[in-house]
Amino acid sequence: MPSDFRLAVGGNRLATLSFDSAGRKVNVFTREALHELERLVGELAGRRDIGCLVLLSGKEGFIAGADLDGIAGVTDPVEAEAGARFGQRLFAAWEALPFPTVAAIRGVCLGGGTEISLASTWRVASDRPDTRIGLPEVRLGILPAWGGSVRLPRRIGVGAALDMILTGRAVSGRSALKSGLIDALLPEARFLDQVRDFALERLDRRRKEAGGGDGHGGGWKELLLEKNPLGRKIVFDQARKKTLEQTKGQYPAPLRALEVVRVGVEDGPRAGFDAEARSVAELATGRVAKNLIHVFRLGEESKRGPGVPGGEARPVGAVAVLGAGTMGGGIAQLVAQEADLPVRLKDLDPAALARGMEHAAGLFDRLVKKRRLTRAEERRKMALIQPALDYSGFGRVDLVIEAIVEKLAVKQAVFAEVAAAVPEAAVLASNTSSLPIGAIGETTPRRERVVGMHFFNPVHRMPLVEVIAAETTAASAVNTVFAFSRRLGKTPVLVRDTPGFLINRLLMVYSTEALWLLDEGHAIEDIDRAMVDWGMPVGPLALTDEVGIDVAGHVARFLQESFPDRVALPPWLARIAAPDRLGTKTGRGFYRYDGRERKEPDPAVYALLGLAPRVQSPDPGLLADRMVLPMVNEAARCLAEGVVRSAGELDVAMIFGTGFPPFRGGLCRWADQEGLGQVVATLERLESAVSERYRPAEALRDTAAAGGFYARFPGGAVTS
Repeated sequence: MPSDFRLAVGGNRLATLSFDSAGRKVNVFTREALHELERLVGELAGRRDIGCLVLLSGKEGFIAGADLDGIAGVTDPVEAEAGARFGQRLFAAWEALPFPTVAAIRGVCLGGGTEISLASTWRVASDRPDTRIGLPEVRLGILPAWGGSVRLPRRIGVGAALDMILTGRAVSGRSALKSGLIDALLPEARFLDQVRDFALERLDRRRKEAGGGDGHGGGWKELLLEKNPLGRKIVFDQARKKTLEQTKGQYPAPLRALEVVRVGVEDGPRAGFDAEARSVAELATGRVAKNLIHVFRLGEESKRGPGVPGGEARPVGAVAVLGAGTMGGGIAQLVAQEADLPVRLKDLDPAALARGMEHAAGLFDRLVKKRRLTRAEERRKMALIQPALDYSGFGRVDLVIEAIVEKLAVKQAVFAEVAAAVPEAAVLASNTSSLPIGAIGETTPRRERVVGMHFFNPVHRMPLVEVIAAETTAASAVNTVFAFSRRLGKTPVLVRDTPGFLINRLLMVYSTEALWLLDEGHAIEDIDRAMVDWGMPVGPLALTDEVGIDVAGHVARFLQESFPDRVALPPWLARIAAPDRLGTKTGRGFYRYDGRERKEPDPAVYALLGLAPRVQSPDPGLLADRMVLPMVNEAARCLAEGVVRSAGELDVAMIFGTGFPPFRGGLCRWADQEGLGQVVATLERLESAVSERYRPAEALRDTAAAGGFYARFPGGAVTS
């Protein structure tokens, strides 16, 4: 078996231990690596020829954490606790070595990588931009259990440690230096030489001489809040309140982590380590952790998964965006920000073009305020966006992204027009939310280069891009958009060119049921609260306001024409979409708004629709079933029709495109866990009691008989 570690001792008594996970792109603590490190640490404890030991990575990143396969596979709490205690003993032995240690961090340092760094005497990091240090365990439904929950507060203070542990947020090298998490930030250009000099200066120093242990700085705020019991109680109470607001109690790991940190701070390290091990034993074997690990794996697969066979992605060196609305301005800003490429932003209306540029500037300004960009970087990137009222400069463009009005005839005319202005090899992508890609490209010369590239609003926040392949679309065009979406930091999912594509088709049956519940006399707030409590980031009626009642109505009517047997709309829907009641953009919709801030439901809606809320004390579980189960039904149809390649990709799309609650694992995984037989039975009851809209699809019955979504649709290619 190949070794993961290589020890070298120099004549100056400076030693290096290089970690290089065999057969992996990144370093992870597998079971084998941990046992090899245990053996090495035992040998090192008896060495007298070492004055200082540097832990290095043999890869681009430092250490990405523990092997997820080991965590995902554990089902016995006793085994999970034993694994935590083994890691604690190993890192305690590392901490107790008779000579000082230096963790030399370059690139990603997460989870167990951060925990062994905290057990080292000193930590230094490269100043390269991708250096990130963090404890992301809560994002996987667990908590740092190899000593990180105990050591981090002692290093950087309780408040700063809670901010990292409870959010799973990784910090940059500069932020780590400021907080005291690392002891030096060294230039990447001479990183190894600088690490060597740093270590040589510390030969034979003992930990007490180095100031190990409580490494964080002081200050009046810390003295008031963290150095006395009353102050600490305030810190922990505030953290608990904020965590509950953010997680709504659906994610157990942050609350358990908060308690573990409190125990470690107030009762001492030994009690903290014990609390770590006992807590992770319960969390790691629970459903939420398994689901979150599943979602993480799906996301990682999506980052490197294939587009379609038969064509290479073309390089993109310049981009044009057609339409300077909110979407167009957002896409242009994203291209400049993430791809660092010149982008032509074209519109026929000078006022619209000015608004699009203003929107992009506002997005850059937010990044500056969040300290993700400097003012100089903002000015340079903003200069990459070149406003245009004509097609000048389009002769150098490799990719055009269209984001104009959702009218087929207009898009057809624009695509035929732009095709004459760009090189023959340029890919033409439409950001349409529902119109068929094949039809959009009908009048376009070389229509095989026309492809769908559907972003979600707001562009800068939503990670999903639906890549839509028409029957006529060339594989190279699909793969170009796939690769470029990833370059923009987005997750692409390949979908077939069918009405509504994937997400809008699923969301339409969801939001339509919300309208029917309103029609039956349920209050706006009860309908939305049921889904927020279920885990959705926003309720369906509030979401309609955000999308725009006019836009949602347009898509709804289009899908009703496509699927008249199951998309039925209340007769009053057309009456609500008045010019002054379109949702957030007009300040009124189902809710009232103060700017972008949603206020109370607008009581005028009931009078406008001739309705009145009359259902008292509704059952939130029943309301959620009535809105979620139609999506499950439609998902089975989409998979059976080949709209998407697998249940996993459908789940990725739902989570990244709609905010479907990750703790539920995705729409298909949740349905599988509930039991598709039970889902079918509930739909049958709803069909009998409410409407034939709930009739279980044959595709769903077949999927239930086959053992579930993941059994029937584990993978495969999209069919045309």
